[in-house]
Amino acid sequence: MNTIPALEVSGLEKHYPRFGLGPLDLTVPPGSIYGLIGPNGAGKTTLIDLIFGMGSPDAGTIKVCGYDHERDEVAVKQRAAYVGPDLNFVAWGKVGRAIRFNRGFRPTWDDGYCARLMQDFGISADDRIGTLSFGGRTKLALLLALAWRPPLLVLDEPTTGIDAHSKKAVFAEMLNIVRDEARTVFISSHQISDLERFADRVGVLHKGRLVAEGTTAELVDRHVQAEWVAENADAFAHIPGLTVQERDGANWRAVLDTLTCPVHSLESRGARDVRTQPLTLEDLFLALTQ
Repeated sequence: MNTIPALEVSGLEKHYPRFGLGPLDLTVPPGSIYGLIGPNGAGKTTLIDLIFGMGSPDAGTIKVCGYDHERDEVAVKQRAAYVGPDLNFVAWGKVGRAIRFNRGFRPTWDDGYCARLMQDFGISADDRIGTLSFGGRTKLALLLALAWRPPLLVLDEPTTGIDAHSKKAVFAEMLNIVRDEARTVFISSHQISDLERFADRVGVLHKGRLVAEGTTAELVDRHVQAEWVAENADAFAHIPGLTVQERDGANWRAVLDTLTCPVHSLESRGARDVRTQPLTLEDLFLALTQ
């Protein structure tokens, strides 16, 4: 069984005049679906660009299936496929021509798999790419990435603009390709409810930093929303695992990572009438990135 991470990011930093990514550490196990969520400007696209060699990091390393993304650039591109909203295949005219072109330089291209995907996605070889809807062009990009069976599939907002039936087909295919534990899907998306259902692991990126990470069940189970009463504000300042959402006089509301900030630790700091309630992944995302 393969134990080499499909994607391994270590100490990654990239700095711009008004934005900084990292330091970022992130590991995606092989044979998993990993969801990276974050608001606009969090650094998701910057990370994906760096994975595929569009820019160089200021510090740190990125490895794809054990290969360095800069030193082993060819090996990385032979193992990782990208689907994003910026891809444009209009120059090929028809779907069939785009398929023939991509098949020509992909030794692992699977014609039978490609034909099945075309049927599942409702795409015909005779369809003119220029007349496809935005969702149709997204499905074409997914088809061209999936049909050569890459070990790592990197998807940037893969379900934007596609209908509910097509979305179901896309995620069913995601589950199919990781079932043999040989291939991995890394998804950057705003569709939090979809990721909560399908992702094995989730990372929450905010202002260039990973503010929460773990299995989907673990993240939801270990975080709670807490309310309490306390007059001493200094007692609740800068506590790891405590994200204050609102304070009105002596009344507090916050999200707790109970792994690092157990509920009883609030009481030991003078909190009274402590009440907690569970969170969904979307609740947690909104709380950590407000």
